[in-house]
Amino acid sequence: MNRSNHSQSTQPSTEEAKVNISGSEALIRSLLAEGVDTMFGYPGGAIMPVFDALYDHKNDIKHILVRHEQGAVHAAQGYARVSRKTGVALVTSGPGATNAVTGITDAMMDSTPLVVISGQVISGLLGSDAFQEADVIGITQPITKWAYQVRRAEEIPWAVSRAFYIAKSGRPGPVVLDITKDAQINKLDYTYSRTSFLRSYIPFPESEMENIKAAAELINRAQKPLALVGQGVILGNAEQELMTFLEKGNIPFGSTILGLSAIPSDHPLNAGMLGMHGNIAPNMNTNECDVLIAIGMRFDDRVTGNLNTYARQAKIIHFDIDLAEMDKNVKTTVKVLGNAKDTLPLVTALIEERKHSEWMEKFGQYKKTEFDCVIKAELYPENGGELKMGEVVNKVSEATGHKAVCVTDVGQHQMMATRYFKSTLTRSMVTSGGLGTMGFGLPAGIGAKYGAPDRTVCIFVGDGGLQMSIQELGTILEYNIDVKIILLNNNYLGMVRQWQELFFDERYSETHLKNPDFVKIAEAYGIRGRKVTDRKELDSAIEEMLSHEGAYLLEAVVETKGMVYPMVPAGGSVTDILIGNGHKL
Repeated sequence: MNRSNHSQSTQPSTEEAKVNISGSEALIRSLLAEGVDTMFGYPGGAIMPVFDALYDHKNDIKHILVRHEQGAVHAAQGYARVSRKTGVALVTSGPGATNAVTGITDAMMDSTPLVVISGQVISGLLGSDAFQEADVIGITQPITKWAYQVRRAEEIPWAVSRAFYIAKSGRPGPVVLDITKDAQINKLDYTYSRTSFLRSYIPFPESEMENIKAAAELINRAQKPLALVGQGVILGNAEQELMTFLEKGNIPFGSTILGLSAIPSDHPLNAGMLGMHGNIAPNMNTNECDVLIAIGMRFDDRVTGNLNTYARQAKIIHFDIDLAEMDKNVKTTVKVLGNAKDTLPLVTALIEERKHSEWMEKFGQYKKTEFDCVIKAELYPENGGELKMGEVVNKVSEATGHKAVCVTDVGQHQMMATRYFKSTLTRSMVTSGGLGTMGFGLPAGIGAKYGAPDRTVCIFVGDGGLQMSIQELGTILEYNIDVKIILLNNNYLGMVRQWQELFFDERYSETHLKNPDFVKIAEAYGIRGRKVTDRKELDSAIEEMLSHEGAYLLEAVVETKGMVYPMVPAGGSVTDILIGNGHKL
């Protein structure tokens, strides 16, 4: 999409009375027209006219002043992931925009709808290396669905309308609008029309009935079907359609890390999480099933392991809204293009009710094996010793009735949280899946609380990741945000340390951390905190945290050298599973 074709998409309504206002005022009115009531940002020189306009709309749009631009984007991500809305971040030029790049990339990898608005130097200075100038469009084009530089005030309503349409439609993703300062200041005759069509952009491709029938025929002939559930189900609001499909065919399923919570954890067909630290049953049965049904997922390498040994025996059906994902990593037998909310009912109508009793027993056998070899010792340690990450996660989940939103940072605690934090409601897992961004958890949890204010938000962080965005405790202080922060502290960069132990001969290079007193830091920000080292105190500490009105930091000092199992080594087969103490499955 280039700068010259904007007249082909959306024309201002001639029925509305035009008003002559500044570009900044037009931006705020355009955001309001898109239903924006919350956004996250940080002011600076090149975006000051917009913040000045925002001053007159304090009662219309809630702006959350974060402490770093990366935090603004992660907060917008957390907000979008739980609310079904488009997240909005507002930053200044140069370092403000480049600080946002990691968050934008994270949103692109995880298909999160965002509109990131950056200020830019005045158009006459573009390309002159002016103060706080950066080539924001050049930087962000590869990591966005659309990046556009607005140089004239008249373009602002058009660009905003187009940005929201692109960010939310089809496979969602981030959009960047880089607005020069003179465009923010200059006047325009303002009207607004929402975009509903763009030539050559097909966000909702039509499904071919021939492929729908072919998929149904394969499923009806299957003796050992297995479904892989990805985030596309949640993004398409297709949770109920998925459940109807799975239950009619009695099809067991595993979830990708971003597909977790689409179906309740305790559903009898739910076999758990896929991938490197996923559950044994869905991983093993990936290479035993006869029909593999991928729904709204992209066959990420953390899910597939070695592609040369991945599901070679199976016929593969791929449901996805994005044609680019078809045959990208795994060759499929049948492609079902479209939104899962539309395509799943079409296939469901054609499949037969089945039981697959013998096949289901295999999941039960693997589940028992995993409990005996891994889960029992992690969740219910019998011989004392240090706290374990898994048991802390499990107890917090149980104490919330499995109804809280779980937000994680990245590392060992992330894998423990995704394995052991259970859900009964959709959109309950917010984590950095594709990019694996340390520092994601705390600001994303802040955004999640604004996106789901009536739900308890539990943020699981490690001691390394927390210190990558610890300044956002200031945001919590300023707005009195009621989030529960569970710090699983092992004084290590735990996942890197785990790999060093397993694959680098225990050469622990630069992974030990000498940490500060986190409870005192929390208290300095007005956040109540408690440190737990003794298992006997854990239940009461969790109860105290959840009953406390306001933010709370629970620091659980966990075993220094804890390991996350099961584990499929990088590049290995999904059936090449380590279960601890040097043993393979």
